Amino acid sequence: MRAHYFQHVSFEGPGSIEPWMKSQGYELTCTRFFESAELPNPDSIDFLVIMGGPMSVNDESRFPWLSIEKEFVRTFIDSGKPLLGICLGAQIIASTMGAKVYPNPLKEIGWFPIQAVTPQDDSAFRFSPSETVFHWHGETFDLPSDAIHLARSEGCENQAFQIGKRVMGLQFHLETTPESAREIVTHCRDELIPSRYVQTEDEILSAHTSRYTSINEQMSNILSYLKNGA
Repeated sequence: MRAHYFQHVSFEGPGSIEPWMKSQGYELTCTRFFESAELPNPDSIDFLVIMGGPMSVNDESRFPWLSIEKEFVRTFIDSGKPLLGICLGAQIIASTMGAKVYPNPLKEIGWFPIQAVTPQDDSAFRFSPSETVFHWHGETFDLPSDAIHLARSEGCENQAFQIGKRVMGLQFHLETTPESAREIVTHCRDELIPSRYVQTEDEILSAHTSRYTSINEQMSNILSYLKNGA
């Protein structure tokens, strides 16, 4: 089995996703768009993960590879194989499926709670009623027409969705580790202008290890759900 991830900037890698994939017997490969836009044959990929990044899905003039990536994602969605999009990755899935992506009225950066939306479909993924997760985003998206709404927050209505049993988009980051949190703070600390949903660098990096353990376990649950299709 082969899992593949799309990485858009050097400081937003797979985090806790990598050890999970290897524990499940996947060969893990990647496309680093900041180095090359060369893509694999989608037929050779069994699981695709789209990581985050500071650019917008609407920035195709600045990042021409975005249009190539969206075309690949559309093909992969049609294949019925598991696909997870995180932050920018979720926005790419939404855009690919015809939904609008645009600036959120408020940025969310740091550790803030999300609230589960109880889906009518009993087979849909279910989050805990409320859990604190790691955020770093300034944009949001409308839900694709066939999407099931899974989570919201006070600062952003559409935090998570799924399409069918094999496609999921998360606006927040469950893959974050202490190391990856330091990386994104180092590269993006200019965005840390304190406001209602933007924490300081100290607040972000002083999070107890139990928070990382909790979100990484939730990420494992989501990956297992997508892998098994139920």
